[in-house]
Amino acid sequence: MQPFDYIIPKDYQEASALLGAGNGSVRALQGGTDLLIRIRGGFVRPERVIDLKGLPGMRDIHLSEDGWLVIGAACTMNQVGLHPLVVERYGVLSEGCNSVASYQLRNRATMGGNCCNASPAADTAPALLCLDAVAEIFGPCGVRRVTIHDFFTGPGRTVLQRGEFLSGIHLPPITGRSAGAYNKLGRTRIGDISLVSVAVHCHQAGSGPSWRIAIGAAGPTPLRAVDAEAALAQDTSKEGIARAAELAASAARPIDDIRGSAAYRRAMVRVLARRGIERVLAALQSHSTPPATGGPA
Repeated sequence: MQPFDYIIPKDYQEASALLGAGNGSVRALQGGTDLLIRIRGGFVRPERVIDLKGLPGMRDIHLSEDGWLVIGAACTMNQVGLHPLVVERYGVLSEGCNSVASYQLRNRATMGGNCCNASPAADTAPALLCLDAVAEIFGPCGVRRVTIHDFFTGPGRTVLQRGEFLSGIHLPPITGRSAGAYNKLGRTRIGDISLVSVAVHCHQAGSGPSWRIAIGAAGPTPLRAVDAEAALAQDTSKEGIARAAELAASAARPIDDIRGSAAYRRAMVRVLARRGIERVLAALQSHSTPPATGGPA
């Protein structure tokens, strides 16, 4: 591994200034599970690595005064996936976190790192899309917030500008009944990157059911299947579920690669969407949370 300077900033302003210096030769460190591998493989060659984990709030999970759940960007997958508030209120995110690699790696890998890598196959991204999450970003001009949908701009690309870093993820309050399910298909049952994944979430409030379906590893970014969501809001019969699953498959934008063909991925979106919808409906009918699989379907 090439040598680099390892710097721990004392506050957010210093972290932003350090990240903004240099010509692309600076990298932010949160968990490091991807960054250190890339450095060792020579894919990136930073002169300085800025460790953000110690900044205030970066490893905290708490409820804000307005009821939003705030997750620090440096919180580990296990910290998020096993947190009582996440398990109770945002189960689809818990399942997404628990499906990442191995338990040991989840003790190191972070929510922020998973988002900032901007892999279309990121396991937390579909769940965050379903939950209408908001990304909090700190930079030279202070704090700004963008929807998680707008955060991802392409494979490996985000809205982060020079000197900016992801400081937290905000999840809106959930009142009334809700249920979610995350299904992931990999080459192995545990520890593999997604060939395709589908998150499904339904929130039942006074205005009626609100459905969310999000797809991973089947497009340049994680995708929402909005037509499928609208169809489910009108019809959750057996035929309606089949129709929604088909619409979800139509929303996918997969490619052929060494891990799977586009046709196979699209077909698997249909299967995983149907399974997710059925799990969520069963959970809502039984007033319970669907059993967490946390792994490939």
